[in-house]
Amino acid sequence: MSVCAVLVAAGRGERFGGDKTLAPLARKPVWRWSYETLTNHPGIDSVVLVHGDLNRESMASVPSLALVPGGVSRQESVLLGCLACPDAEWVLVHDAARPFLPAALIDALLDTRGHADAAAPALPATDTIRLSEDGAFKLIDRDTVMGMQTPQLARRAKLIEALQGASETFTDELAALESIGCPVTLVPGSVRNFKLTSAEDLSRARLMVGPPEIRTGIGYDIHPFSDDPARVLHLGGVAYPGHPALDGHSDADVLLHAITDAVLGAAAMGDIGEHFPNTDPRWAGAPSLGFLRAACEIVGRDGWRITAIDSTVIAETPKVMKRAAEMREAIAGACGIEIDRVSVKATTNEKLGSIGRSEGIAAFATATLAEQF
Repeated sequence: MSVCAVLVAAGRGERFGGDKTLAPLARKPVWRWSYETLTNHPGIDSVVLVHGDLNRESMASVPSLALVPGGVSRQESVLLGCLACPDAEWVLVHDAARPFLPAALIDALLDTRGHADAAAPALPATDTIRLSEDGAFKLIDRDTVMGMQTPQLARRAKLIEALQGASETFTDELAALESIGCPVTLVPGSVRNFKLTSAEDLSRARLMVGPPEIRTGIGYDIHPFSDDPARVLHLGGVAYPGHPALDGHSDADVLLHAITDAVLGAAAMGDIGEHFPNTDPRWAGAPSLGFLRAACEIVGRDGWRITAIDSTVIAETPKVMKRAAEMREAIAGACGIEIDRVSVKATTNEKLGSIGRSEGIAAFATATLAEQF
């Protein structure tokens, strides 16, 4: 009795205000949570992914039996998903906007195959229910109504028959199957298996997965002074014309290089030399603000946001703190954060070592990253 899960993620998210299946939830898109539950369940033989306009690229990043574009309605999307798994006897249709799918609920549905052609989870109503009709609000006995959930299990052939022959729009699979006289049954649903419909639902889901992860990266760089009179010293994105410049492939902004490494390191995304090698002619003389901006974009795509930058320049000259405010502004702009999240400090090396002999400048930096919500 082979089972194919059809994960439906083709909705437009009009009530949510965007594609909710792509919203980050503990550094994974919402759709990925139920996908992993389905693929890891021993009773599921394959998974078909039904995507929308915006999430195809994201969903194409994982293995599946088929990646199918959705239709103009949920009903059509489910049908397209069912048609994409011709060898399955049963289909388990699930809304990707329900991230917390319990494995035990899948077990309960699969256990019904011996006595029903279709099954779905349902929860009893706990609130007082009223029917709005012709301007009146009629009280309904809540013991007579239930809230339906997914996943919904059905014989594949029966569900295709019901959907292909439907003359009306159904809001779930069981309703379509009942329209052709198919026997169905219900199993107890799960309060954890709620659907993300609004921004408040997403906030609730994020509270359930715990506080955002916090990471810290450390960066260090050092450059010698250059003998080239044409070069210009840059520190923290601020130019010091007339002062001896630092030697390097790019503009050799030692402070921005340290911060860039700290940002990349916090997210375990490599270092500045990996992303902007000094053997690449594209970066010859390049402004290091571009490196920092690109590093922030890289970690952002991986689900991180920068919450704080702390840095220290070690130099005998120039006097850094006189222009620290300019540096903080430039760094904050490149990182896309408020200036009060950026600290720039400076010290000398007390005449010790190469820095103390004014042979170059060094910088340390730390970057604090938090999981994006």
